[in-house]
Amino acid sequence: MLAIPRSDLVPNTADYERMPLVKATGFREYDARWLFEKEINLYGIQALGLGLGTLIQERGVKPHIVTGHDFRGYSNSIKMALITGLMASGCTVYDIGLALSPMAYFAQFELDVPAVAMVTASHNDNGWTGVKMGMDRPLTFGPEEMTALKEIVLGGKWKERAGGALVNVDDMAERYIRDLTSKVKLKRKLKVIAACGNGTAGAFAPQVLEALGCEVVKLDCELDHSFPRYNPNPEDMEMLHAMAHAVKEHKADVALGFDGDGDRCGVVDNEGHEIFADKVGVMLARDMSAAHPGAQFVVDVKSTGLFVTDPVLIEQGAKVDYWKTGHSYMKRRTNEIGAIAGFEKSGHFFLRAPYGRGYDDGLVSAIAVLQVMDHQPGKTLADLYRDLPKTWGTPTMAPHCADEKKYGVVDRAIAYFEKLFAQGGSLAGQKIVKLVTVNGVRVMLEDGSWGLIRASSNKPELVVVCESPISEAQMRAVFAGIDAHLQTYPEVGAYNQKI
Repeated sequence: MLAIPRSDLVPNTADYERMPLVKATGFREYDARWLFEKEINLYGIQALGLGLGTLIQERGVKPHIVTGHDFRGYSNSIKMALITGLMASGCTVYDIGLALSPMAYFAQFELDVPAVAMVTASHNDNGWTGVKMGMDRPLTFGPEEMTALKEIVLGGKWKERAGGALVNVDDMAERYIRDLTSKVKLKRKLKVIAACGNGTAGAFAPQVLEALGCEVVKLDCELDHSFPRYNPNPEDMEMLHAMAHAVKEHKADVALGFDGDGDRCGVVDNEGHEIFADKVGVMLARDMSAAHPGAQFVVDVKSTGLFVTDPVLIEQGAKVDYWKTGHSYMKRRTNEIGAIAGFEKSGHFFLRAPYGRGYDDGLVSAIAVLQVMDHQPGKTLADLYRDLPKTWGTPTMAPHCADEKKYGVVDRAIAYFEKLFAQGGSLAGQKIVKLVTVNGVRVMLEDGSWGLIRASSNKPELVVVCESPISEAQMRAVFAGIDAHLQTYPEVGAYNQKI
């Protein structure tokens, strides 16, 4: 019987070599992340597998599960420890080997398996490990499932069962690539930069793009978990700048950048413009609603207001639901309300039929971008970007606020703006026309400007974002109004940056 996990074990001791180490902090809102060896050891991973298998069976789910691992030097050993725990809980494990996270999600459908446990730390630095989990495809765990799993693992409340088995699936990469490329026919010959930041996507993304008929220029596609140039994160300006340089150097039509586990895609146009993910989402929504008038979309509260003010989307009858930031929340909401797509500003896109299966896949997103270009053969991607109405937006600003205080501050800010809205009040000289309070408060104004206050999910900070389609001055006025209210709270400290 495996011992109950401890949090005080240290490497190079006898106890560390015979007992599970699991730090509670590794259980996050949507997945699990630890510094390997310092915060979790292989016995701890085994305990995680036992707990996950127990949770699956407690929820009445068939105990069959897909596993895969990213390319880090220790990921395969971590996956095997996880498999040992899963099998000890009575699960049949279908191991697909080296994989992207969306490849593991695809395998759930391809193999008709309900659950998944993908060993990856995404774009985190070398030394990190983690697991992305789900048991209701195409969804992944949210806070409720993660809390239940944490209680089972840390309390040693797992149940060992007979009947576990291991099935090795050695051709999932080929099946995944064939599925992505067999139904898409690009008429336009495109030169594409495939930027992978030395992450796992380097083993798969160039093959997919070449199979679509693109001329592919590889950028940092060699696997190297030390990430010698920059972390594979398409929100990171260093990666975007490298993509922009490569586009200009090779006179490419587009640069597509993939994060460490391949579930996000960043975009740089042919002129080197680094197009943030929410604006990419508007371009995709235009293309999708042209083919499917009246299409429903889900957008996270940090994203541009163009989803509701863009005249093309209005003319095409697009409907938009602003929802909670976080890929687990967004994925669930997109599927719950039958939206054709969900767009999160971080670059997690959730495309449903006929474009995808509802989970976040950076290669599916990349194909959708290429199709937008294919549908407009007379225009470059820079032309299509210029076609969007101009907006002025702040960076994501983060004033300090202690973890134990931040949610209370946000609740008081919600109450303040709800009262102001009920009284017919205004902000930055514009009447408040709507409040979205699913995740903090997004204050939407008559001229299309908006400001957001929410609590950070993982740091002792608030999140403040503002945007205006009118002018930079109006964007600054919206921020000034938001900031003036926040300054009335002594719990709110200095910003990481201001406009």
